[in-house]
Amino acid sequence: MATAPAPEFLNDHRGTPKPRFEMPLPYEAVRLGIAFHEAGHAVLAMAYGMRVITSEVMAWEPEPGRWAVTGNTAHEAYNTPPWQFAAMAAAGEIAEVGYLMAYGLWTPERAYACTADHDREQAIDVLARFGFCLARDHVPVGGKSWGMVRGMARRKVGHLWHEIHTVAHAMSERAVLTGDEIADLTGMTNPHFVGGAA
Repeated sequence: MATAPAPEFLNDHRGTPKPRFEMPLPYEAVRLGIAFHEAGHAVLAMAYGMRVITSEVMAWEPEPGRWAVTGNTAHEAYNTPPWQFAAMAAAGEIAEVGYLMAYGLWTPERAYACTADHDREQAIDVLARFGFCLARDHVPVGGKSWGMVRGMARRKVGHLWHEIHTVAHAMSERAVLTGDEIADLTGMTNPHFVGGAA
């Protein structure tokens, strides 16, 4: 696309613009990395019983000859265990770094460019609304740290790497996948909630 996506795709859940990082890679490699990020969210969401509506990669030219790339995964959760929701939020960054490693592209600078603090902050805020404490840098009493949640996500991403890989390549090619298309590609189940989601 020639122009940037709507603000809701460029802002975090609080309405603040997401930070942008320069990924020192060619456009196609950056696009595939974002597809792995979104595939990580989508596949773990589905594995944890959430309904995936769409998962997509968006690219545009903020100025001639210069590209910007972002992504979005829309999902519905109903009675999802809180730590599984948090692991799904962590899975995007984990899958994107995994992509760099699997394709021989990993460097400290590129790994840093995968940082997705907006995913962490959304998980913290969502869990807090339900009375669960997810902390950034320590283990709170009765709660978990983001590091613990990242560990959960890393294990699940490893178990579902084939599915994430399949979805990422399809998404990079088509730009947008519906949850049902992801289910068809992976053999997973995309649940349909009667009466809406919570």
